[in-house]
Amino acid sequence: MNSGVFKLARLSWRYLWSRPLAAVLNLLVLTLGLAAITLVLLVATQLDKAFERDLAGIDLVVGARGSPLQLILAGVFHIDVPAGNIPLQEVQALQKNPLVAQVIPLSLGDSYQGFRIVGTTPDYVVHYEATLAEGALWQQPMDAVLGASVARGIVKASHAGAPLVGATFIGSHGLGGSGGGGHAHGNHPYRVNGVLAPCGCVLDRLILTGSESVWMVHETATANDAEDLEILKEEREVTVALVRYRTPMAAITLPRQINADTALQAAAPAIEVTRLLRLLGVGADVLRAFGGVLLAVAALSVFIALWNAVRERRADLAMLRMLGAPPGRVAGLVLCEALWLAALASALGLLLGHALAHGLGWALQAQGLLPVTGWIWLPAEAGVPLLAAGVAALAALLPAVQAYRTDVADLLSQP
Repeated sequence: MNSGVFKLARLSWRYLWSRPLAAVLNLLVLTLGLAAITLVLLVATQLDKAFERDLAGIDLVVGARGSPLQLILAGVFHIDVPAGNIPLQEVQALQKNPLVAQVIPLSLGDSYQGFRIVGTTPDYVVHYEATLAEGALWQQPMDAVLGASVARGIVKASHAGAPLVGATFIGSHGLGGSGGGGHAHGNHPYRVNGVLAPCGCVLDRLILTGSESVWMVHETATANDAEDLEILKEEREVTVALVRYRTPMAAITLPRQINADTALQAAAPAIEVTRLLRLLGVGADVLRAFGGVLLAVAALSVFIALWNAVRERRADLAMLRMLGAPPGRVAGLVLCEALWLAALASALGLLLGHALAHGLGWALQAQGLLPVTGWIWLPAEAGVPLLAAGVAALAALLPAVQAYRTDVADLLSQP
């Protein structure tokens, strides 16, 4: 039995490549369809997990008035530019609100080698349950802690083996991407006090420091004299505040209260991210539909190729029947040829899909955006070979039936 199956598979393999141009064309179209579906699966799953992970425990984001979605993207995911700053006094008043359990202030404005410098409190690190790989958290102004991706990026850019802890760097004004920011704050270098272990969250892409560091850099750069400096200290600002509710009832009253009674804007991450995912879902649906169209075209192409192959191989099929091959074995030869095509397309489609996902992730991370990688395997990808086999089997169904019904006497009587 095993020997018969092996011979059938070997013969169908030879039949497949007896028409190499048609085989390559069918393989290409089927591979592209499977790769598109694999890409959507990888990217959508990773983005969903990234959004869920970074939003965990954040009930409300408060910042300057503007687009609520922009506020979420800038304040939580750090992939957009904030609309402006808000007074520190307003944030301190928010902390005293009985509906609020915790407020984590974030101060943005500078970057280093495309990585954002975020002034905050140690609560930000605790919130994401991040741990230190080496060193310690900031102890004084101008101390900084590097996220895991930042540390890797700095080491790769410097090509040096010197330890990061204790090294100094100069931040640049602005939140520019890989090209860096604006003018450098050369009078206030940061000192690396620690490096975070990878947490798989937004902290991996950030440089963290105390809020006092950000204020010090910008106040001294702006003030003309000691009097100006004192005025700026009294008018300190932060960029956004991440809020955690004390009670579920706060979700009903607090956002409305902030938006109506203050100059601030409150945005609920759950609502805005749902809108964002809906927008991203349209693109994913388009790419998924494109993959479906390619699979349909591949199925039609395979069907035509196998149908013509059966007609061209009538003499071969008759010879097999004369040598004692049952009708099922002849039909299985056609089906096996289609399954060979599905197996090859599955391997190439998965490989191409992962390569595209990794390339997209590289482009996103180069711009400091959300992390996506092709170096993971999702259990759902096991359905890709099954999908390919189903498409191939469906395309081969009628040609296999035609081969099954081959009449040896009629074939041999034909000239």
